Amino acid sequence: MRAEASVVIIGGGIIGTAIAFYLCKKGLKDVVLVEKSYLSSGATGRCGGGIRQQWSERMNVRLAMRSVKLFERFEEEVGMDIEYYHGGYLLLAYTDEEVELFHKNVAMQQEEGLDVRLLSKEETKEKFPFMNLEGLKLATFCPTDGHANPHLATMAYAKAAEKMGAMILTHTEVTDIDVQNGQIKGVLTTKGYIKTSVVVNAAGGFSREVGLMAGVELPTESYRHQIFVTEPLEHILDPLVISFVNNFYIRQTKSGNFIMGQGDKDEPPSHKHDPSWRFLVEMTEKMPHFFPFLKEVRVLRHWAGLYNMSPDAQPIIDKSDKLSDFYFAIGFSGHGFMLAPAVGEAMADWIIYGSPKKVDISNLKMERFSKGVSREKNVV
Repeated sequence: MRAEASVVIIGGGIIGTAIAFYLCKKGLKDVVLVEKSYLSSGATGRCGGGIRQQWSERMNVRLAMRSVKLFERFEEEVGMDIEYYHGGYLLLAYTDEEVELFHKNVAMQQEEGLDVRLLSKEETKEKFPFMNLEGLKLATFCPTDGHANPHLATMAYAKAAEKMGAMILTHTEVTDIDVQNGQIKGVLTTKGYIKTSVVVNAAGGFSREVGLMAGVELPTESYRHQIFVTEPLEHILDPLVISFVNNFYIRQTKSGNFIMGQGDKDEPPSHKHDPSWRFLVEMTEKMPHFFPFLKEVRVLRHWAGLYNMSPDAQPIIDKSDKLSDFYFAIGFSGHGFMLAPAVGEAMADWIIYGSPKKVDISNLKMERFSKGVSREKNVV
């Protein structure tokens, strides 16, 4: 274990490992990443693996578009096949309110240069004849959206960062952040003290708790979200499909399994990871209505993870104004995996050069909450 580091990153999910990778790639080699369990053990390893650029907020569109560019050359740049698949995303509108919002969203997304289009019910049926589209008013489709394997992506970033000089400490818990007179002096872990002046909070579901270690109050809360996976079938579904009104998302993996999940409006904030029987019953009753071929398909596994929510369901990417060099990339509200490459790159630029170079993240700072915010609407 190193006694000293230029940067200590707390959190071994996709955000933390992406930041470590880009820091090393840009020349800062003495980086230490600390993870209390195993890599991708938190929200990253429990997510659906979707990569979406269709958002209602312009900043999320820009971040996601930059991430897609980086995902497209991931294997070449990072050195591992992560089962990245350009299957697109199909978003379904069932109400007049959704139709109005989808028209507005697509216009904004096209202004940003995104290849996205509206589909009529008839066009959607022709493209996806195996779906029950009863009640559908229209859909949107972006062919450059897709999905990948979150575990492989996290491991790829971590291994590449290690090869360049980073130290990855798993099964090591941060117990305190040493702050003296507004300056970070180091990080105390269960394996010893690491002297450093720069700390990055990429702790996902525990971002608020890590912030408090440094005396910084962060406006995030964590909520349990659940997913299950079915037995494999012959490949039939290219895109990840979402309905916000009907509260579901579903995709088919490279091996043929279907992964699907939903949100729960009654779920209180917590760090619970235990899956519930209620979720299993609701999903197995609901999904065959929209995808009739699922009726006799068996569920193999069911699990839960955390959405680390911000007040406006957009990430908080910032640096503390109360102490020196305490950065945070948190509050991704269920979408950290798909935004991670762009965020990792931007955070590395900010730490090394003083500002992000490829994408403007200025309106994702904490100060926005005191000015009034526009909430991201495309969230399940």
